[in-house]
Amino acid sequence: MDPSDSPVTDPTALYAIRDSLYAADMLIAAVSGLDFFTWLDEHPGTVEDIATGLGFHRRPLDVMTTLFVAMGLVEREGARLRTSAAAREHLVAHARWYLGPYYPKVADRPIARDLIEILRTGAPARFASRADEADWHRAMETETFAEEFTAAMNCRGLLTAPALARHVDLAGRHRLLDIAGGSGIFACAFAERFPALRPSVLEKAPVDRIAARGIAQRGLGDRVDTVVGDMLAEPLPRGYDVHLFSNVLHDWDEDIVRQLLRASAAALDRGGLLVVHDTFLNAMKTGPLPIAEYSVLLMHVTQGRCYSVAEIESWLIDAGFSFRGLVPSAIGRSAILAERA
Repeated sequence: MDPSDSPVTDPTALYAIRDSLYAADMLIAAVSGLDFFTWLDEHPGTVEDIATGLGFHRRPLDVMTTLFVAMGLVEREGARLRTSAAAREHLVAHARWYLGPYYPKVADRPIARDLIEILRTGAPARFASRADEADWHRAMETETFAEEFTAAMNCRGLLTAPALARHVDLAGRHRLLDIAGGSGIFACAFAERFPALRPSVLEKAPVDRIAARGIAQRGLGDRVDTVVGDMLAEPLPRGYDVHLFSNVLHDWDEDIVRQLLRASAAALDRGGLLVVHDTFLNAMKTGPLPIAEYSVLLMHVTQGRCYSVAEIESWLIDAGFSFRGLVPSAIGRSAILAERA
């Protein structure tokens, strides 16, 4: 893998189509299944107020309302949310130009039906709403699904991993731990970019075996190794001066994200570098729209969501890190850099 390589044409829009797949179902669920905008028009309030009023869990409600803010259907006044002029004219049931009958029935949309259930329970749905599949976390424990999902993430990493390695200077660093590193494509990209660096991929079974095969196929088996471990149940291994969470924190709710950041701080010595590569909302959580759309997909399939740069920065400081900046990678992804204080 050439770390300077990139496609001739820009596939960002093609990635965005996949990432936004569930956003339309979120709107269908809100209009056809919940009559959400009619309720909100009569009960403006904070996320906590709305969650209490409707009996919803905070995480999925935060995802839904952030999407509608990014779409221009809900407005923020500080922490308070209210319907926008467009929503009042077209999505409130008693409005003259109400579009509700134009939207599909939730019964005809399995994803929309599951999104309503997630709002009520807070728990992720079966992966892709498949009748015969567990939720993503449990499904990843099976060889067949782990192969499928890791291949999908590796496909995205072909573009984002070399881009991230170009923008994060690890010259002078010695060992990188790619935590929950999937196929190992990010560890390999950094190994190619910085020949003196020795990366390791920390993964649970069976993904550790998938990663080892992928690393060997890239011809880097002598420089990139795999470490079997559970980042949620065990301390992170010591001896590394760089930690990487790439597309990991968005899979977990806030309490787990904070736990992982504290675990990183505990395993890194002073001056150690933490790279958090992900899709980040802006500080006010008003967008960007593609990331708010992607957050719906994450909310459906995982215990997490997309976080804002401000949220991650605050939790990093609480865990014992100093914020060192934000750098781009590709297709709307970026990385927060933090140093162990």
